[in-house]
Amino acid sequence: MLRMFNTINGSVEQIEKIESGAWLCLSEPTDVELATVAQQTGIDLADLRAPLDDEERSRVDAEDDYTMIIVDIPTVEERGGRDWYETIPLSIIITQNMIITVCMQDTPVLHPFMEGRIRGFNTYMKSRFILQILYRNATMYLRYLRIIDRESDRLELRLRHSMQNREILMLLELSKTLVYFTTSLKSNEIVMEKLNSITRFKQYPEDEDLLDDVITENKQAIEMANIYSGVLANMTDAFASIVSNNLNNVMRIFTIISITLSIPTLIFSMYGMNFQQGGMLGMPLTADRWGFVIVVVISIALSIVVTWFLTRSRLFK
Repeated sequence: MLRMFNTINGSVEQIEKIESGAWLCLSEPTDVELATVAQQTGIDLADLRAPLDDEERSRVDAEDDYTMIIVDIPTVEERGGRDWYETIPLSIIITQNMIITVCMQDTPVLHPFMEGRIRGFNTYMKSRFILQILYRNATMYLRYLRIIDRESDRLELRLRHSMQNREILMLLELSKTLVYFTTSLKSNEIVMEKLNSITRFKQYPEDEDLLDDVITENKQAIEMANIYSGVLANMTDAFASIVSNNLNNVMRIFTIISITLSIPTLIFSMYGMNFQQGGMLGMPLTADRWGFVIVVVISIALSIVVTWFLTRSRLFK
């Protein structure tokens, strides 16, 4: 989808034709839209297609007529009725007359710009526009990181009462998301550092504070992602130990039951093989009228004594 915007009388309005100072937003673009933009702006079609690869790395490429900046942005993907977070590349291309953004999805990072809700946003001020996008991107990371933190807290409460594979797999999915976030944020930090060394990236004097805010927010997001990753890693190890301990408790119970049942089994198996025949002496109580009852009582008594001993033994605590 190709949408074009321009600042007219201080407000952002959508336009129908490419104009000088316009912003071209390509979201989930078709081949026809990419070819049209490439033909009318002189941008290499391969550069326009670059952010459509979800494995594209963050970087800054300076060509003769334009500069391409690729950063990783957070996005939400619905799987199994739940929201999962990942990162995708966003390309920002600056030419002499306009700015172009390309993304494989209609990202919420750019929605406030389209709706004119960003203070001081002007399509003509390209360098400020880039900094505003980077600032908005860093705040989106922080927002999703807080959501992930709350989700991990809910999982922790559920794991205390349930040790099903579903909760543990969700915990591992969150850990994987944090690894993606940390890697993407560090790559974006390198891009920001490189922007300062590009001479064609002209900054307005009032944008210095904005650049400092962008760097600060990005570093804060990196620190939060590292902290949450450490917490989730420790939580995963702790619950793995709990699962192992619960398994040991179950095996302890089954071992006690198995040893207890082996006593009457042993007694009755011996009585099943030995009996009084002729003048030979067989097993005790075989000739007694109440022999069977006495043997059962003895077996039960021995089982109770063994069970009492095992439940208090250090080997089974």
